[in-house]
Amino acid sequence: MGESRIEIEGSMEKFEFLLGDWDMEYRVLKSSMSEAATGTGTGTFKKFLDDQYVLFDYSYSLTTGPGQAHAIYAWDEKVKLYRSWWFENSGNFSQATCNFLGDNALFLNWHDSLLVQSFRAVDPNKVILRMEQPTSEGKYELVMEVIFARKNPK
Repeated sequence: MGESRIEIEGSMEKFEFLLGDWDMEYRVLKSSMSEAATGTGTGTFKKFLDDQYVLFDYSYSLTTGPGQAHAIYAWDEKVKLYRSWWFENSGNFSQATCNFLGDNALFLNWHDSLLVQSFRAVDPNKVILRMEQPTSEGKYELVMEVIFARKNPK
């Protein structure tokens, strides 16, 4: 018989598909936000502070230059939503509201822009991050895609 797992509202267990060490392949499209670029990176998602938070530390090297960033994910009990804070070594930082839509799919709505971001597991060892912005036609266009490949496959 299979194990059943009860997920509690706000449980950080929903981040399980992202936890671990990753190699990343970047593709940035030319847009109003940035020049086109490609590159690679590495990152780690892990729980901390009694598993109440998820931390994502990563670094990358793109054709436009290198960078490092840090993101923190938490459950906000007051408003019953997940939140994210993102900090970059350039000094940029931002906040997003997050939600899981289906299993292994995390969506972020960035508060200081019209950007939306998603992490979707293709399989246990591959996740695709997509950053999109709205168009004048009312659709969304891709501005960045990052392929995550698990360093130690499950």
